[in-house]
Amino acid sequence: MMAGFGHGTRRYPRSRGRTWSRTGPDRATLGIIGVICAVAGFFVLGIVLGPVAVVCGWLAMGRGWAGSRPVPALVALVLGAIDTLLAIIWLAGAATPGTGLF
Repeated sequence: MMAGFGHGTRRYPRSRGRTWSRTGPDRATLGIIGVICAVAGFFVLGIVLGPVAVVCGWLAMGRGWAGSRPVPALVALVLGAIDTLLAIIWLAGAATPGTGLF
């Protein structure tokens, strides 16, 4: 028999269920990272961490609205959007004339 010399019956053992590249973080990790960025964005660098949280949440949701949505991904998306909006309002308020020392 040639089965013991690399000619087994299972030629591609990793092909079943793996249709994507496993080089990046998975969806659950992206959702958790997005939630952490969204919460941290309320305190520091909201204009940067808010969009990062939105992107992480969107990628964790599978880049679409259809299907089941994991809770961390949805929380990251919503909090990131709120964080970005508040940062834009804060920057617009800080850029108006008359808001200085005088």
